[in-house]
Amino acid sequence: MPPRFHIELDRTDPDVPLRASQSHVHHTWARTFHSRPELYVRPQSLQEIQKVVKLARRMRRRVVTVGCAHSPSDLTCTSAWMMNLDNYKQVLKVDQDRKTMTVQAGIRLHDLNLRAKDHGLTMPNLGSIDDQSLAGAIATATHGSSMSHGLLSDRVQSLRIVLANSQAVRCSPQQSPDLFRAALVSLGALGILAEIEFQMIEANNVEWVQTIRPIEDVLADWNNGLWTSNEFVRVWWLPYMKRAVVWRADKTDKAPVKPQYNWYGGNVGFHTYHILLWLSQYVPRFLPWVEWFVFGMQYGFNDGALISAVGEQRTELLMNCLYSQFVNEWSIPLEKGPEALTRLTNWLHGDEQSSGIPFSTKGLYVHSPIEVRIANTVNREPRPFLDTSYPNTPALYLNATLYRPYGQDPPCRERYYQAFEHLMKEYNGRPHWAKNFQSVDYPYLSSIYGTNLDEYNRVRSEVDPEGMFLGAWHRRTILPPKTDLPLLPLEEKEVLQRHRRTGGVDWIGEQARWFDGGVDVFDKPGSESGESFDYMAQAEAENSVLLEGLRDELELDESRVSTTTEDLQYDDDSFVQAKKREGAEEGWDGTQVFKSILLSLSIAIPLSLALLILLRTLRTPTPLNDAEASLQALEIERGLVELMKRKN
Repeated sequence: MPPRFHIELDRTDPDVPLRASQSHVHHTWARTFHSRPELYVRPQSLQEIQKVVKLARRMRRRVVTVGCAHSPSDLTCTSAWMMNLDNYKQVLKVDQDRKTMTVQAGIRLHDLNLRAKDHGLTMPNLGSIDDQSLAGAIATATHGSSMSHGLLSDRVQSLRIVLANSQAVRCSPQQSPDLFRAALVSLGALGILAEIEFQMIEANNVEWVQTIRPIEDVLADWNNGLWTSNEFVRVWWLPYMKRAVVWRADKTDKAPVKPQYNWYGGNVGFHTYHILLWLSQYVPRFLPWVEWFVFGMQYGFNDGALISAVGEQRTELLMNCLYSQFVNEWSIPLEKGPEALTRLTNWLHGDEQSSGIPFSTKGLYVHSPIEVRIANTVNREPRPFLDTSYPNTPALYLNATLYRPYGQDPPCRERYYQAFEHLMKEYNGRPHWAKNFQSVDYPYLSSIYGTNLDEYNRVRSEVDPEGMFLGAWHRRTILPPKTDLPLLPLEEKEVLQRHRRTGGVDWIGEQARWFDGGVDVFDKPGSESGESFDYMAQAEAENSVLLEGLRDELELDESRVSTTTEDLQYDDDSFVQAKKREGAEEGWDGTQVFKSILLSLSIAIPLSLALLILLRTLRTPTPLNDAEASLQALEIERGLVELMKRKN
């Protein structure tokens, strides 16, 4: 750290600790992006947050807030200062009459619901996971899938936010309403969310039923009860099979009942699917068969196959994200859904003319399904300035997921997402802020958000005039061009992105050069390897190293500097949580997992060669005609033989 840091630190309150590490290496949950912040801070009080912001202003540094880093984009990447609020997670107040809870903003959704359960409460709605912090879920417009619910931020009653001047201010629909509307979807660019008053409901069970149906039936029901017959509804669209899985849920008084079957929720199914996706990296034409086999095993091979269960709402609304992935999700008006899905399906089947999508499909095969969800915020006020839903019609969210088997990027990504975003833009679609959109910039966003984007940027400039909370992601998406808004004093500029041999991208910002004299921030002293990033990540998981020059100033007791595996679970392995969650099954050690992988290999590789024979013996509809199947069988066999040669 620069010598001036010690001088500035001495000017702050010594009774307020600075819980910081200089060795932390950040990566997204999916390991799509990696960055090394100059300083990684984990405050436990409002005063500590304010101290960090004050120091950052004096040291001329950007500050980025991060939780579980579930967003697979570079939104949270920085070479400056990073603040993780995982230890800032207390429940401050419970109002049983109003059914509200006021909490510190770092609390994870899972923990919030557990604490709410003690008071007979639960969150009204959830997205696909509950690992995010409440602050992060609100800041990126997280939503579930229900005609009765909108964004999670719809339930926010008031906020407390620490601004760039280190002052903590409250806002609500009545108090500083413009700041409140901007903070409801803040993108981390206004300040640091510190406290949230959130509207809860009475805890309850839900009963869900899922069935697999031809897409013609789903389209026929689109305006005839598909989205309104149950409180919660979501659809998984299987384009190659031309089928869809429809999931519905309602509140119930029934006792819990576990689902009868969950193939890839078990270890053998999980690893078999993963291996099949990996094989498809080398033989992309294999993907339609993977869709048929995997989702047949999971949901049933025959139309009308049904699975159901009963459980707590806080757990049953969730889904298993499985593996590392890119996600590209957009909202469009609900009534445009059938047309958009039909065009996308036709394009994936090679019908470029009727789809109207001007991108070639030659040699392109993608992962599935396409996740289809809904949110309804019609007539709801106040609205976030950067609301991804619509004020006058329900919003349909289409999510094109692409897995990264064993950290490898899928070869179809660029062209698939180009075509998908072209289609979404034809309907004036709005990108999900936390996802991997590729062709979104200020001119496009200005055309769909209009004065709301201008108002957001106005408020943002008022509360953070020097750009302490801005980075390259904000500059290329929501900020006006430099001719209209020159670079701000504390705004962090991107120096470079580079691909890593082990997968993902290293992100390096300009502020990295301020403290290391220009040395590559991913190299450790004495190391000859540009991949030393991985070793630093391992060291961070083992021990949160304090700033060497600050050992006299910082508290070293374990109550003040966390070094436990539980607290650093997202620094070690993003896909196997170290923290034990309630209700998890016991009994799987490393040896058993290894055996399940071997068993999965023994299933996946022969299956890859024998699947065409199985298709005919089972007499099930195939996603391809006989001529295509014969041709692709030869290509699959040749590809797998070549793959085995490479591996040997």
